[in-house]
Amino acid sequence: MSNSSTEITSECTSDTAQLISNDEASTSNYAELNQTTDIQESEEDDLQGSHGVRRRQPIQKIEPGSMNILSAKYESLDYDTCENHLLLDEERKRGYPFIIWKDIARWFIVLLIGVITALIAFIIDICIEEFSNIKYEQLKKSVDKYVLLDELYIPYLLWVLTNISIVFFGSMLVAYIEPVAGGSGIPQVKCYLNGVKVPRVVRIKTLFVKAVGVISAVVGGLAGGKEGPMIHCGAVVAAGISQGKSTTFNKDFKIFQYFREDHEKRDFVSGGAAAGVSAAFGAPIGGVLFSLEEGTSFWNQALTWRTFFGTVVSTFTLNFALSAYHGHPGDLSNPGLLNLGKMEPFPFQVYELPVFIIFGVIGGLLGALWNYINYKLAVFRMRYLGEPWLRVVEACLVAAVSATCGFLMMFLLNDCRPLGEDPTKVPLQLFCADGEYNAMAAIWFQTPEASVRSFLHDPMGSYKPGSLVIFVVSYFLLSTWTFGLAVSSGLFIPNLLTGAAWGRLMAIWIQYAIPSMSINPAKYALIGAAAQLGGVVRMTISLTVIIIETTGQISNALPIIVTLVVAKWIGDFFNEGIYDILIQLAGVPLLPWEPPPLAHNIYASEVMSHPVFTLRTVENVGHIVEMLKVVTYSGFPVVDPPLADENEVTTYKRLRGMILRSQLIVLIQNKIYNENANTTWSNLKVDMNMFRKEYPRFASIEELDISEWELTCTIDLRPFMNPSPYTLPHRASLPRLFRLFRALGLRHLPIVNDVNEVVGMVTRKDIARYRVWRHRGHMGMEELLLSSEI
Repeated sequence: MSNSSTEITSECTSDTAQLISNDEASTSNYAELNQTTDIQESEEDDLQGSHGVRRRQPIQKIEPGSMNILSAKYESLDYDTCENHLLLDEERKRGYPFIIWKDIARWFIVLLIGVITALIAFIIDICIEEFSNIKYEQLKKSVDKYVLLDELYIPYLLWVLTNISIVFFGSMLVAYIEPVAGGSGIPQVKCYLNGVKVPRVVRIKTLFVKAVGVISAVVGGLAGGKEGPMIHCGAVVAAGISQGKSTTFNKDFKIFQYFREDHEKRDFVSGGAAAGVSAAFGAPIGGVLFSLEEGTSFWNQALTWRTFFGTVVSTFTLNFALSAYHGHPGDLSNPGLLNLGKMEPFPFQVYELPVFIIFGVIGGLLGALWNYINYKLAVFRMRYLGEPWLRVVEACLVAAVSATCGFLMMFLLNDCRPLGEDPTKVPLQLFCADGEYNAMAAIWFQTPEASVRSFLHDPMGSYKPGSLVIFVVSYFLLSTWTFGLAVSSGLFIPNLLTGAAWGRLMAIWIQYAIPSMSINPAKYALIGAAAQLGGVVRMTISLTVIIIETTGQISNALPIIVTLVVAKWIGDFFNEGIYDILIQLAGVPLLPWEPPPLAHNIYASEVMSHPVFTLRTVENVGHIVEMLKVVTYSGFPVVDPPLADENEVTTYKRLRGMILRSQLIVLIQNKIYNENANTTWSNLKVDMNMFRKEYPRFASIEELDISEWELTCTIDLRPFMNPSPYTLPHRASLPRLFRLFRALGLRHLPIVNDVNEVVGMVTRKDIARYRVWRHRGHMGMEELLLSSEI
């Protein structure tokens, strides 16, 4: 494509019937693709395009589970503030006192976010603890009764039916009421913080289903945890409180109206996610780092301070509530939901560093295998388990299989240990002698979090190597099958438990190999837990700090850092982290931190969508209404009107600003019309609250009641449009487009020629379709396709 403005202008004006100017527009190369366009996964469809970009050949049918398409259903957040005349006038009139009040309100909202997130975590933790105690106490009584009668099938059936009943309830909520509440919610929150508007991800209904669902999942005996979902819960709390309204219940509390915009809301959600991490792990600093490393795309020093304040409040509130519940309110010995117990500092020698590297290699390999299996299961679910009732059946099946695995290990593995070695509250004797308990029963008859503590703190010799091998294999497979079910559960605890088990197993083998060496099983169990989790999620900095804060020992930092770094390197050699895999499967246009390498020879004229449908500064209402009904685009350039002696559409004219679909909807909804030449916007009662009142769910154009005479009126768009949008010339390179788009959180980026005439539009999807692929040491760049079917 030529870079000359003449050629571009000529090409852009060739067909004004094609309306592709929006945030969600397809690219120029693939504008003709319909909804059935997709790509095959086989290598036979790869085509080597220009600039070394691997292109995919369109085929006629979408195969669910493809990693090489983007979904057209996701919109972007308007992180860039629209500085129109209304906003600027409002700021000038209010002055500095309002700025100070607004900043105080931000801190107060963060305080509320921390407190409420902690209270939700407290309720979830207490419900799980109490219900689990009741469940396992009753199962213990049944086992003790029927083991003497040689009728263990009765407690087995009771266990299976109990699991199925509890999981069925939580799965029904997720499958039929709020599917976005399934899983941990971290991928969805990560996408939101990246600038993608994930539907229903921060609704109050989602919070309710998430909280109830995670209780049912853990109590139902699934290989899941409550820590991951707390991050999602914190994000929902932040989104709700900061807006001072609930669109779910159609209730407006008339407070915090000035934070009803994507810019402010996204910042609060970032703090809420960090507060969720802090409540889950008792790690305030780790919460801030998690939000920075894994989610937040736009960061500043003020946000850092507010986020840290929120995490501290969350940790303190939960600590106080849990300590009071356990009968020692002033002790503050329960900083988070994940309580690994007090760990003593373990010294390590230089010669142990290779051992830690080996642990990292094992964690990376197992993490890559875990991600691969889960990816295959996710594709299978997308293709064959799309119906809600099938998802519920699968969840109940996994609940039954989980109980069966636990029962078989208890029944077949005669791993007996003296009483007092394990801190479990429900020791089972089974076929062991008097004064002994079954070690595997102790692991299964408690929550996964308590099992992690057992592996970390039990003395050497508490478990047989064969029992640990069988447990690691079984729980590894169960956790991969569980994550992705139609239930609310996370992957942190299952992988910590798996890693702690094989870490303890490695300690036993090292002790066998070097009998003279003094082995601390807690050290290797903790390193194994970190390696396994790091190999799955590929976090380094935040996970290191979270583990240090959770265990209370900074002296353990170096072994953990070495292990996590190696686990990440090894895992990245084979595949992406699990959250990135799920995001790609969903087709979310997530923007990475850096632009694709070696892409400087791809220009804006090749990336942009064109031709662009524009609006004039003073536009006819009927034309706007018809345009909004015909297209679904979210933003439109505003240009100069044509001269009297020229055709209406001979060029796109000079850019004057940008206006959003939501703004046009509000203007028409409130009938901000110019009925005659003497009517101007200043004669109407118009202010920013008119737009804030409708945020974030704006009406559709079909819902508006517009009479015939109104269609003949005009709207002066100049007071409401953004008069100074960011633009780039058509000769700008793809990396420059990416950096401007990513750093400023843009939703629309008009492309102009040498005389500032609009010739194209770049949106998130136009940039996200250029993706770097890595596989076993090789890398390149491929161009994805856009589809509306996923």
